[in-house]
Amino acid sequence: MQNPIDSKPLILWLLGDGKPGHENQSLGLADAIARQTHCEVHRISIAGKRSLLTRIQAAVQASAGLPEPDLIIAAGHATHPALLWLARKHRAKSIVLMRPSLPMGWFDLCIVPSHDFKNPPRRENVIVTQGALNRVAPPDGGERSGGLILIGGPSGNHGWDGETLMAALAEITATGTWQLTDSRRTPAGFVEEIRKRLPTVEVFPHQQTPPDWLPAKLAAAESVWVTEDSISMIYEALTSGASVGLLPMPRNQNHSRVLRGLERLVADGFLTPFAEWQKTRQLKEPPSILHEADRCADEVIRLR
Repeated sequence: MQNPIDSKPLILWLLGDGKPGHENQSLGLADAIARQTHCEVHRISIAGKRSLLTRIQAAVQASAGLPEPDLIIAAGHATHPALLWLARKHRAKSIVLMRPSLPMGWFDLCIVPSHDFKNPPRRENVIVTQGALNRVAPPDGGERSGGLILIGGPSGNHGWDGETLMAALAEITATGTWQLTDSRRTPAGFVEEIRKRLPTVEVFPHQQTPPDWLPAKLAAAESVWVTEDSISMIYEALTSGASVGLLPMPRNQNHSRVLRGLERLVADGFLTPFAEWQKTRQLKEPPSILHEADRCADEVIRLR
């Protein structure tokens, strides 16, 4: 690890499309790099730009006057041409998160969740991860207590059954101290229904939580339950080191790559499905803690 006082800072540009899920991945990698070496982070947005040309123009304009980058990091298909343009213009390394829409050989490094591939390629410039990167820091060994519930909503892979979910939550929260938050996909009115029917649960609507709220809560919780549709939140919970339960949601299909990834996590003991918990009233302790952002940061720093 470099001495943060003596070393020249690593200059990172984060190119974003305005989508929180994508930018969260870039910030997660930047946070992990900052835990290992002295760096400066500059964010560039092309949010709202619809054509390839306007996205590149917006990226060039937004980056004018910034210190020359060592590394440029981006997530989301809309960012890919602008990422390559900026990297070539500034002779910086290009790092793309998630499977790119352009050939992987065009980027210096591709960091891609395993569920994006049927058969992961063997390429020197590809790192395959368990899930998408996130901003949750590895656990610090401090005392943990209480429980956290993360509610998603309908998606391409899942539907919605509020009554079945409510019944599961009633069982889970019958004992202990629980906090709950929802997401942008949670159907309107469900949070209010929880407040009425489960008054002991402390509810924090996602619109009222700052960006650092969830990582802080995950770091403190002993147990976390996540609805099956919320893939990113499942991996955030596993990164935190908590024991993680899987709340049932109706599946629209049973053979997608994302669902196969979930089944592997269950089979490997990382997740406890609700039906299994009903038999034991215990969440399994995960066999290991995911440190994917920090693992990738090691490789990224070597690109400098």
